[in-house]
Amino acid sequence: MPLLAVNDLRTWFHTRSGVYRAVDGVSFAVDRGETLGIVGESGSGKSVTCYSLMGLVPQPPGRIESGTAMFDDIDLLHCTPAEARAIRGKRIAMIFQDPMTSLNPYLRISEQLIEPLLIHESITRRAALDRALEALNAVGINDAAKRIHAYPHEFSGGMRQRVMIAMALITRPELLIADEPTTALDVTVQAQILELIKRLQQQYGMAVIFITHDLGVISGLCDRVQVMYAGRIVETADTRSLFYQPRHPYTRALQRSIPAMQPKGGDLYTIPGLPPDLSKPLPGCAFADRCEQATERCRRETPQLLPVQAGHEQACLRVQAGEI
Repeated sequence: MPLLAVNDLRTWFHTRSGVYRAVDGVSFAVDRGETLGIVGESGSGKSVTCYSLMGLVPQPPGRIESGTAMFDDIDLLHCTPAEARAIRGKRIAMIFQDPMTSLNPYLRISEQLIEPLLIHESITRRAALDRALEALNAVGINDAAKRIHAYPHEFSGGMRQRVMIAMALITRPELLIADEPTTALDVTVQAQILELIKRLQQQYGMAVIFITHDLGVISGLCDRVQVMYAGRIVETADTRSLFYQPRHPYTRALQRSIPAMQPKGGDLYTIPGLPPDLSKPLPGCAFADRCEQATERCRRETPQLLPVQAGHEQACLRVQAGEI
């Protein structure tokens, strides 16, 4: 039985200019100890999917239209506020994309680190501070005993991200959601953060959902990958199959966009066009207008996510018909 099973999740935003179908029928599962990567362009619905699970979608304008998200027999989308509070921050934790806006600039790091422990565990303030110090040491903060009482602005971007990781892991959650935790960091710090998440995952035995727009980042981190486009999953497979045998044209286009995959001295490849307007109905395949292999049938019929082999599913009509 999976740790988390999401079925037919739909999260729409009702605005004056229309209804934006940010997440439109997403289903997936995460096993204990597994790392699932969610990849796609900005606006594809990656973050909104996970915000929906955490109960962080602002309502209004957001609304969970349908679906279930079973976490150990509790439906995260329809549980009581008390049940949600008991899970969020304790059994499920999240690392946010921008640590500067996620950390309170008016509170010392120590106060922000111990807050989850004081809320979720019967623990003294002294014991909570000891755990916080241990967490900072675990994520590689130098001279943690002195720096624990500093304010967020006294840390660099990489150090603030380490603090966010320490805060997320201090309660030793069963599931960690990492929302593009390396986007604002330079390449050297990015590699350190990825290695840190991997090491702590093995140490605590937790499951991880890793959100990113960069296929290269997840190649050595994730067990499985699902590719999202326009609020839907268009391909899902184990990491090796997705990299060596991508089937959906969008996944192939994402791979071609990785700079390291380009021929030396050649022009960098970019996917033509722009993502569709999610406030309008999308007849047929959402990627059809940007796809070099699309036909009229692709613009009329909506493809379903179907298996092409064991553990590998994709949603392209021409691939399913054996035409490409």
